[in-house]
Amino acid sequence: MGRVGDVSRFPTEHHFASYTGSASLDASSGNNVRRRLHTGGNRALNSVLHIVAVCQIRDGGRGQDYYLRKIAEGKTAAEARRALNRRLSNVVYRIMKRDQRNHLAQAA
Repeated sequence: MGRVGDVSRFPTEHHFASYTGSASLDASSGNNVRRRLHTGGNRALNSVLHIVAVCQIRDGGRGQDYYLRKIAEGKTAAEARRALNRRLSNVVYRIMKRDQRNHLAQAA
């Protein structure tokens, strides 16, 4: 997470997800509504999120439950894994923001 630096430079979790490369891009055509992998962003952070997602899918728990729910909704395995990556990115962002608030509160 040292690559992120000051998390306050990301105004929303959407900006953070774009930075980590976990924000998918629209790839729709006609009636076919799809999202595809965003190949930009920080690939090292995206790789870490991917490894965490794969481990959560394999080992069970909330990550696996979310993944299976996406599969049940009709998403492909890759789409469900990308959705889990994005969910993990949001969790990391919220934790970093919380830690920053706690650090600032202690300093005051």
